[in-house]
Amino acid sequence: MDENGFIQPTEVQQQGLPVLFTGSDCVLHAQVTKVARMLAAKPSDFGSEQQKSCTVMALLDGGLLKRHKTWLKADPPTIVVATVASLCQMLEKHVLDLGSMRVLVVDEVDFMFNSSKQVSSLRKLLTSYSSSRSRQTVFASASIPQHRRFLHDCVQQKWTKSNVVHVHVNAVEPMPSRLHHRYMICPRSQRFQAIFSLLQFDLPESAILFVNEQSEKSKKAGDIPTTTLLIEHLKSSCEEFSNISLLEEDQNFNSRAASLFEVRKKSCYLIVATDLAARGVDLPETTHIYNFDLPKSAVHYLHRAGRAGRKPFSDAKCIITSIIAPEEHFVLQRFEHELKFNCEELFL
Repeated sequence: MDENGFIQPTEVQQQGLPVLFTGSDCVLHAQVTKVARMLAAKPSDFGSEQQKSCTVMALLDGGLLKRHKTWLKADPPTIVVATVASLCQMLEKHVLDLGSMRVLVVDEVDFMFNSSKQVSSLRKLLTSYSSSRSRQTVFASASIPQHRRFLHDCVQQKWTKSNVVHVHVNAVEPMPSRLHHRYMICPRSQRFQAIFSLLQFDLPESAILFVNEQSEKSKKAGDIPTTTLLIEHLKSSCEEFSNISLLEEDQNFNSRAASLFEVRKKSCYLIVATDLAARGVDLPETTHIYNFDLPKSAVHYLHRAGRAGRKPFSDAKCIITSIIAPEEHFVLQRFEHELKFNCEELFL
């Protein structure tokens, strides 16, 4: 494992791995890095027996059913990494059979259960393939609000065995010291000018601008998404912001993957994103986070802020800036209290 850079286990790994190796179902409060292919590429030695390398299959949005059928027949995978929607589709079409499944891992489980697009399919999946004596179920997330209620539901709905183990590390810790938090108060009608002024003031090389997802009511009314309006405003305001990437829920998988591929090729970037990018997107160069819209909760703030300051072995200061209306100040103060950080007001 040290060849891949894993020398010392993190605190959550120290507590979680012994539980996982016993075969118990468990709930983990930690982000799971999807490095399945990297780890599966090299066999590992366990005692006198050598573990053979395994194959990993990705079932993600935009995949071709015919191609997956051919792959499954030619080389059945040991590990399947999938979105809930794609996995359910494969099961409904009887292309994939989970009868021999030994471990089911659901990452970002709190986001899944709070997403109207995901929760129905996820519940169906968990009910259809409920945990048997030989199957291990693992729910993972950096944050699970009301985790005691969630554990109760896991047992009652038979998503896990009754002796499910809860691995809960560092419930609330202060934000990392390298993250500097600011806020700027301005009327909603002036937010577009405010973000433009902030970008000119900071001149960030690598930044993500977070915007709340468009509501269904707004979509039905035919309103232009805030992400589109923001990108158009920035592009028309200054040539420096002519090359902006977009990451949002309504993009298909191929479009999101293309955007991320282009971003990762650059040492500097500007991304306009919804909370889709607040989880699982690892861009270590990011030094500035802007909340164009105030996050819906402290958990959302935590995940957005966590996109910055990820560059290994770096002590460089990263800045999280929220643009808020006067009546939203108390909400930000509540986030400060819950997450134990201090936010200073910025005047331009």
